[in-house]
Amino acid sequence: MSRNALSVLVLVGVLSACTTQQERRIANGDFRYLDEQQRVNVRIPENLSSPAFTKDYAIPALGEQAPRQLIGDKLEVRSPALVLPLVTGSHVEEGKRSATVFFDQVDDSTPLDTAIWNSLISFLDEQGIGVDTFDKQQGLLLTDWMVATEEEGSWYSWTKTERELGRRFEFKLNLKPHGRTASLDVSLRDYMETRGDKVISSADLDSEAVRRNEVEVLNSVIGHYQQQLQLADAKRMRLIREGMEMEMGFNANGDPAFIVSGDYDLTWTRLQLVLRKLGFNVKDLDKSNGLLFVKYEGPQSSWWSRLWGNDDSLPLDQEEYRLQVNRQGGVTAVTFMDEESKPLAADLMTQLYNPFSQTMADDDLDI
Repeated sequence: MSRNALSVLVLVGVLSACTTQQERRIANGDFRYLDEQQRVNVRIPENLSSPAFTKDYAIPALGEQAPRQLIGDKLEVRSPALVLPLVTGSHVEEGKRSATVFFDQVDDSTPLDTAIWNSLISFLDEQGIGVDTFDKQQGLLLTDWMVATEEEGSWYSWTKTERELGRRFEFKLNLKPHGRTASLDVSLRDYMETRGDKVISSADLDSEAVRRNEVEVLNSVIGHYQQQLQLADAKRMRLIREGMEMEMGFNANGDPAFIVSGDYDLTWTRLQLVLRKLGFNVKDLDKSNGLLFVKYEGPQSSWWSRLWGNDDSLPLDQEEYRLQVNRQGGVTAVTFMDEESKPLAADLMTQLYNPFSQTMADDDLDI
């Protein structure tokens, strides 16, 4: 390939990549087809038989409600806007035209509707968008104007067009009676766009443009929600890896128990790591009732350690046990029980205290 031909190809590639936002919305090429006239049917001379015609490729007639003005450069050819359910436990309904996402409860630490509203308001605050009205009881939030200004134009063009866009959205949260599933709907309430001397209002938008605006802001809200969850998970993992202080005490029933200086959710996860470290196998669990069903199998120490008397075994038979975990004020009580849910004796709990306390206090425990 010659150097001149290569230069032409590079120049064409650069020019095609520098199209404006408006140009990317419409089809490439010209629109000379708009000047074409409807052709008449084939005329058959009277002395000849008419051939058989088929309607397999006939273009159907436009319906009464068809938008006849959407032709040429007024017709956008962009892909349909899709809601992206990125949050764990979120999903969409196939075929649903509205900008709607469904959330399922996956974290019981905060009511589902509160978590969604907190994330939405946090997103609006981060973007510098005000709230016009908010009624949590009715599940409605109306935003203030979202205003954005940008310049459109190509690098090879001497002219620039300023584009200003203002939008207001209404968010509707519908919580199921059981409180573990909710849907978040977005509706475009007001729209005003100026591009040079041209003004576009809500009345000028077709249904696809309205949906595109609604899905755009909904996906931004979902992305913010997912980012918040990831940050919260990272913080939670960091706290779980940090050591927790523990002391001997009694549960609310007066039975001997380990009292952990940590909230219930962190202690629940941390305790499973401690149990695994000390040679327990967690067979089943029920977080809502604070129950752990375990079997003591002993530490996985090497024969060399056992040869020199380094036995880290606990004073327990290798059988099944139960642990009851309860919130107790600002701390968490852990009660050891046998297979029949009878609390272990105080002297046995005292023997178990040191290995549990030391492991619970270790930093960077393997997850």
